[in-house]
Amino acid sequence: MSGASDGPRESDRSEPIGTVDTVVVDAVEPQESAAFWRGLTGAETVVADDDHWVTLETPDGWNIAFQPAPDLVRAQWPGQEHPQQVHLDLRVADVGAAVARAVALGATVLRENETWTTLADVDGHPFDLCHAPDARRLSVLGVTFDVPDASAAAAFWSRVLGDPVGYDAGGRAMLDGERPLLFQTVEGYSAPRWPDPAFPQQLHLDLWTGTRSLDDAEALVLEAGASKLPGGGESFRVFADPAGHPFCLLG
Repeated sequence: MSGASDGPRESDRSEPIGTVDTVVVDAVEPQESAAFWRGLTGAETVVADDDHWVTLETPDGWNIAFQPAPDLVRAQWPGQEHPQQVHLDLRVADVGAAVARAVALGATVLRENETWTTLADVDGHPFDLCHAPDARRLSVLGVTFDVPDASAAAAFWSRVLGDPVGYDAGGRAMLDGERPLLFQTVEGYSAPRWPDPAFPQQLHLDLWTGTRSLDDAEALVLEAGASKLPGGGESFRVFADPAGHPFCLLG
């Protein structure tokens, strides 16, 4: 809901502001992108709004949505001229078999490493297939953000989500929790400039505010260091984290 309030109480500052609801992917053709990720992850379609929006739910419970971005500037990893900004990390027992399946679905191999392989999906979004010997099937490890300062990014998102920082060293940080977020410090980091299509967000998070009013949630994320961005409506509002990555609060 989004009704007016007297502002957040002091006790609200010790509670999560929101929870990760959906990972939203910019896509030239949402149906095509959704088909790729459905084939790779075994996800099911839970929302399909013609060509405008498709939401999948993976077997491990992540929501991944695809929204139209017909003029999408494709990421050119690993450089910062057209950066990836945000990417998905996936766990899988047999990286080679998963790579073969992804390539058959339309992915492109970008780099092979000892324990993971980086690929690009049909829209050019990089993602990692990471070796996890105990994985019974492909699952989502987490969402990784390129940032100028991993420690600062983790601190901000820990405040927003209420998840503790489980790792912070060597320019990398990770939040523990049901929907892990990871952060990697990138030299020469170039932030998205949403809504400028020349500097796209590539992916963003939608956060569910639960019983909080959107007014209270907005006040708290701004207090934590977010910036208000244009856009939004009665049921959602748009912000950028301190590194410039857009995210939405849903009410």
